[in-house]
Amino acid sequence: MSEAKTMIRTEVTIDGASFLLSQDQDVGDLRRRIENAVETAGTFVDMTVVGNRSVSVLVTPRTHVTISVATVAYDSRDTGDLEFPYGGYYDLV
Repeated sequence: MSEAKTMIRTEVTIDGASFLLSQDQDVGDLRRRIENAVETAGTFVDMTVVGNRSVSVLVTPRTHVTISVATVAYDSRDTGDLEFPYGGYYDLV
């Protein structure tokens, strides 16, 4: 029996809204962009989420951000390619 393929899934929660990052996202870079944004009155931070969709979030000094990681089942569609979106959460049913 072969082992099931897995991948690391990064979840970013911003003021209670949860975003699952696509696999190509550089978490260190995202963290730096969020840290830079909180030093301003407010800056939009862009990221690509599961489903290969682009999300822009307004980050201010009052924004609460949590970044967590988990090991999940491998999904070959999760490439971060915005030209090929897919259903994300809806495809898990």
